[in-house]
Amino acid sequence: MTTRYQSLHVQRRPAIGHNRPVAMMKSIRIALWAAILVMVTLLGWLTYDMTQPKQQASSGPFGVPFTLVAQNGQPITEKAFAGKPTALFFGFTHCPEVCPTTLFEMNGWLEKVDPEGKKLQAYFITVDPERDTPEILGQYVSNVSKRITGISGPPDKVLEMAKGYRVYFKKVPVDEAKPDGDYTMDHTASVFLIDADGKFSGTISYGENPETAVKKLENLVRG
Repeated sequence: MTTRYQSLHVQRRPAIGHNRPVAMMKSIRIALWAAILVMVTLLGWLTYDMTQPKQQASSGPFGVPFTLVAQNGQPITEKAFAGKPTALFFGFTHCPEVCPTTLFEMNGWLEKVDPEGKKLQAYFITVDPERDTPEILGQYVSNVSKRITGISGPPDKVLEMAKGYRVYFKKVPVDEAKPDGDYTMDHTASVFLIDADGKFSGTISYGENPETAVKKLENLVRG
């Protein structure tokens, strides 16, 4: 009886050892599937997060409704940006480098992409309406280009419009000790591109390669 019991006991031990790898493999498979599920969920969320702003931007006209004043003293609204591909730049006449450089470059791009001026339009909107009246803005822009139209107006309306077009701007005192004294403006330096339907199409960064800028405008015109 003792021998039989020992024999039976010995036969059971391999069976127990044999089940351990099976249980371990099952646990590994469960862990792998859980990890895959987490990765798929995270990837889906990232894809949604990255595409959502683009979908919102392209779902309708870019910006907000506004009524301001063009450099010729006539009223101008957001409707001026529809019907023809448009380049928008926000700046100010006291700007030491970025604004005059960008206006000069924009004029060159316009002349190259649309020599006759029938397919593409451009506007320069001030972020310093307190100093940039329509008349002053018109003189400033006209010295650089006949293809770009300046836009100004009541300060509160201009700044409201700039915010609606997602433009960053901030008044910066020249002398921090005199916050109410002379000032400059910190602002977005990119050119905004809008298609013929008034929808956001992209940007041209300050200092961007001229050939790249021209290509972007050509694509904008082609739609």
